[in-house]
Amino acid sequence: MRGWWQEFGSLILPTACAGCGQARAVLCEPCRAALTGGRARRVSLRPEPAGLPAVYAAADYRDQVRAVLLAHKERGVLPLAGPLGRALAVSVRAACAGAVDAERVVSLVPVPSARAAVARRGHDPVRRIARAAAGRLRSAGYAVRVRPVLRQCRPVADQAGLPAARRSANLAGALAARPGALIAGEPVLLVDDLVTTGASLAEAARAVRAAGGLPLGAAVVAGPSAVVPSAEMLSAAEPGVEKPRAARPERFRF
Repeated sequence: MRGWWQEFGSLILPTACAGCGQARAVLCEPCRAALTGGRARRVSLRPEPAGLPAVYAAADYRDQVRAVLLAHKERGVLPLAGPLGRALAVSVRAACAGAVDAERVVSLVPVPSARAAVARRGHDPVRRIARAAAGRLRSAGYAVRVRPVLRQCRPVADQAGLPAARRSANLAGALAARPGALIAGEPVLLVDDLVTTGASLAEAARAVRAAGGLPLGAAVVAGPSAVVPSAEMLSAAEPGVEKPRAARPERFRF
């Protein structure tokens, strides 16, 4: 109910652009272009956590893109899920290109948030963006489905502000797939809104492998630029940031 009222209010009340704060729109065209106007790129992290699959991002985590992600996640500007989902869909296509048998459907597995964080925000931002991305991809003829099969199986400390090494230790063994949720060899693409050090995605990949799934890679909306080490990116993150059906879809043809 809280999420419904947030979405309704953002549609009927005067608002400013979530990216630049200027235009009378949820997201102005220049900020929309900053989010979705480019091509996805392979993210390079320094250092790179062990077991991290290839990660693709549609945008750099800075300026308008950073503001948009925070507005959706922390302030509940739910209409932003549409353009964020469009950006994630671009990353999904790049991450899966040539990586899977054409006859198999690919499962988009969101990195889970803690229950307390979901309750505080009133919505699950990563799952919402993943569903928006899947809808866009399916309408274009791609065979994908959202599979929220991962869960936190033990408490973890707040990741905000922790250095890369401590983030990996904090998350080690913290995620697990629901029993029987994945079949052996099921192709899985991990999805998240943001990558900083890669610790969350590496732990999610470990949990998928332990359950018999096959992590093809990871797709995110935004990540560090090619010139910014992942450890330095932590200082730019806000506290608490973790991170219509058309014709029958053709089989996976990324």
